[in-house]
Amino acid sequence: MVTLGIAILAAGCADNADNLRASPTPADFGGIVNELRRLGIGVDKVVSGDAGCSDQTLIPTAIGFDARGLDQGPVVRMHLYAFRDKATFDRLRSSVDTCAQSFVTDPGSFESVDAAPFVVTGQGPWAQQFEAAVRQAMTVAAGTSD
Repeated sequence: MVTLGIAILAAGCADNADNLRASPTPADFGGIVNELRRLGIGVDKVVSGDAGCSDQTLIPTAIGFDARGLDQGPVVRMHLYAFRDKATFDRLRSSVDTCAQSFVTDPGSFESVDAAPFVVTGQGPWAQQFEAAVRQAMTVAAGTSD
C-alpha cells in the first residue's frame, strides 16, 4: 500500500515537472564576465557606476570595463547598462544612446549590443570575432539564448 502511494505521488510530480522548470533569468555582472571569458574576451579595470556620462538614471545601472581578446587589437572601454527588467530596458534604452554622445569620439563607428535587459556599448570599430563573442555572451547572460 505504501509503495502504491509513493508511485501515485511520483506520477503526480512527473505530470507537473514542466511547470516546475526554472525560467532563465539574467546573469549578474560576474556571470557576464564569466561568459565573456569563456568566449575569449578578457575584462579588467571594472568600475561600478561608470555610465560614461552624468545621467543620474543610468549611473546606478552602469558598469564600465576594459575588454580585449580574439581579433580585437586595441583595448575597448565598454559600458554595460543592466536594467531591472525588459520594461525598464524599453523605457531607458534611448537614454543610453544619448549618454554615449558623451564618450564616443567617432559616432560612425559607435558599437552597441542589446540583449534585454542589457545594453553594452563602446567606441568602435569592433573586430568581427570580438563583436560576435560580445553579442553571444550578452545573449546568454540575458537568459534569452537557446
